[in-house]
Amino acid sequence: MTAPTPNLTHWAERVDMAAAFRWTVRLNLHEAVSNHFSLAVNDAGTRFLINPNGRHFARITASSLLELDANDPSTMDRPDAPDPTAWGLHGSIHRTLPHARCLMHVHSVQATVLASLADSRLPAIDQNTAMFHGRHVVDDHYGGMAFGDEGARCAAMLANPKVTTMVMGNHGVLVIGRTVAEAFNRLVFFERAAETYIRALQTGRPLRVLSEAVAEKTAQEWESYPGYAEAHLREVKALLDEEGASYAS
Repeated sequence: MTAPTPNLTHWAERVDMAAAFRWTVRLNLHEAVSNHFSLAVNDAGTRFLINPNGRHFARITASSLLELDANDPSTMDRPDAPDPTAWGLHGSIHRTLPHARCLMHVHSVQATVLASLADSRLPAIDQNTAMFHGRHVVDDHYGGMAFGDEGARCAAMLANPKVTTMVMGNHGVLVIGRTVAEAFNRLVFFERAAETYIRALQTGRPLRVLSEAVAEKTAQEWESYPGYAEAHLREVKALLDEEGASYAS
């Protein structure tokens, strides 16, 4: 792994973020130079790392990530100003929700199909969908691109710390984690869960929905599963390292 670049802080977190960006491309969850991941790096959650404006996920490196202050009104005047929708959405959440440490927002295919249904709730029909039981909210009031007001509205819907995922109606998905590993694992599993549900709907047959008790038990078991998310991201970094990828530069 490349040694830290001088004058850059939070190096381990930067490397984790860059690896998550690169593997998101492998899974085809990205969309051109849109979508953003961010990570709070102070206790208040107001200082955060985020991908630079207009950079493809496949080219993100640890050193290329911006460090922003959600309370700095001059941010959009910087020569390296972030994408305005990234500032609107991620800035609003980091400004108001200190528990929302890592945010990952994508317009991945399966999650966006789910977000396009009249009822975008994800029922617990298997072990993976149960991960999100009682832990996702659906935004039914899409108001356009996530500039300031729209970002603030979305942030208000995530105030409950139990909520880990927002199905952004007519838009995509946003997941929250305490760490990069937790958010990335959740992002991957939400896409798989959405695909399972959509394919089940396509059969036209009745769904086998888990009971409330079993769904909640399974969700709690996911939350306490020892080291799963960390192992997932560790193996992603190992695979990237074997290929000589430049993410950690």
